[in-house]
Amino acid sequence: MRIGILGTGAMATALGGAWAAAGHDVLIGGRDRAAAARTAARTGAGGHGDLARAAAHGEVILAAVPAAVAPELAKEYAGLLAGRTVVDCTNPVIPTDDGLVLSTGGAGSVAGLIAQAAPGAHVVKGFNLCHESIWTLSPPVFEGVPLAVPLCADDPQALARVARLVTSIGCTAIPCGGLVRAAYLEATAAFAIGAWWSGAQPRAAFPSPAEAPRAA
Repeated sequence: MRIGILGTGAMATALGGAWAAAGHDVLIGGRDRAAAARTAARTGAGGHGDLARAAAHGEVILAAVPAAVAPELAKEYAGLLAGRTVVDCTNPVIPTDDGLVLSTGGAGSVAGLIAQAAPGAHVVKGFNLCHESIWTLSPPVFEGVPLAVPLCADDPQALARVARLVTSIGCTAIPCGGLVRAAYLEATAAFAIGAWWSGAQPRAAFPSPAEAPRAA
């Protein structure tokens, strides 16, 4: 699959490297072309260039930029993104005295803002619940279970396309409803990151239903 990545930071490097290793055609794009070249070299991506080239390259476009920037880029490149699947892996979280909170105030999601900014694109929320280092594992398996990747999307074909990217790196896709539910994934990220920072293990709060005692 052809994947264009907008951004040259940690998530671009980690996911770009995982997808390149899985045999996908990855192109890294950035405003700083030298940074794009360095990221492409680190990931094994097949090419690099500016953001416009990355936006025009892929069947799937990964927005791996700061959450506050993603809707602006979507608006700037809306014409190139039309008809393409756009994956939003951002987390709009900001630290406060009360812990992490959502910069969106919980009203909507960054994924929704991207969809509004580029109405011709098919936006999928996903890959936002794990630290970038997790995507460098091959494959990401914990206690014998492949990592699950929740996805929210309105377009069935876009969802299926991203689900194939999930499975291609050894993970399991979990469809979680339409894009209106993307705000819940962003809120979950705020909860999980806050728990990690406090030294807790978020998954301990979610035991498997199969482990619950059965009523007599």
